[in-house]
Amino acid sequence: MAILIVDDSPDSRNLIKRLLEKNGFADIVTAGTATEAFLLLGMNQPTQITSQVDLIIMDVIMPDIDGIEACLKLKSHESFKDIPVIVITGNDNVKTLDRAFAAGAMDFITKPVKQLELKARVYSALKIKSEIDRRKAREAELVKVLAKLEKANKELSRLSSLDGLTGIANRRHFDYIYDIEWRRAVKSGYELSVLFLDIDFFKYYNDTYGHQEGDECLKKLAAAAGRVLERPGDLIARYGGEEFVIILPETGLDGAISVARTILRAVEKCNIPHSASQVADHVTVSIGVSSGQAALNGKPQELIAQADKALYEAKHSGRNQIKVFQAG
Repeated sequence: MAILIVDDSPDSRNLIKRLLEKNGFADIVTAGTATEAFLLLGMNQPTQITSQVDLIIMDVIMPDIDGIEACLKLKSHESFKDIPVIVITGNDNVKTLDRAFAAGAMDFITKPVKQLELKARVYSALKIKSEIDRRKAREAELVKVLAKLEKANKELSRLSSLDGLTGIANRRHFDYIYDIEWRRAVKSGYELSVLFLDIDFFKYYNDTYGHQEGDECLKKLAAAAGRVLERPGDLIARYGGEEFVIILPETGLDGAISVARTILRAVEKCNIPHSASQVADHVTVSIGVSSGQAALNGKPQELIAQADKALYEAKHSGRNQIKVFQAG
């Protein structure tokens, strides 16, 4: 552990250096003034700051900047605030020591310097510095661990909101976002629209092509429908099985129907063969649309139920089509 001796007297510097070396301290640096010490530490060049010094032994009375002022400057600097400073004083004047401790000095040694006293105080200061370094290392490690944990939690939260097969939002995330959008629609007065999609004759598709191909079909249709949604607030989610739901904030009925038609065409363009379908030779979907204004005393689930009813009507009216919920 490196020790910096700052004293304007060459004799004092050399004496302290010899006494320290005699007691096994080999890494010792010396400076004749506080300014020279600041240069050695790199305080005037922030990009070259070194933290290799573990202890500073500094005379109180020096020509340019006295030891107490120098200590104050060191302790005000982030890179040096944890380095212990032992001041050397010609007397144990209480006022001088009070000023030194107030400036951040850890301990003091009176002149003439005695070997046993110097050894004891240096060992004590270095032990404290070692504890500080270990604590800082533990804190730094803890910060890293917490950062990794936060990253993992964010990833876990993201994954918990996604459907494992299709990669789009899952039912849980849909419920969460829908609640937010309903409240926002109540506050803003804008209309809110919901679309329900269901793959036509999907059970027959699985029976004919197998569940692995069925999974691929779900992925392709989810991606195709998702590409239609251009606004950041629009959301598609897998509601369950072969059923998907879409939230369209700030969207009236005309806009919702336009999106539904575009999705219908996007599914057609996928051209996924479905020989067991009773409406086409490729995979098709049925879509139910519901749109309205959210009311403070309204029921949020009502709009979803309406879209579901419209989907039911689309499926029982021949499939591969769009139906809009009509009250009454």
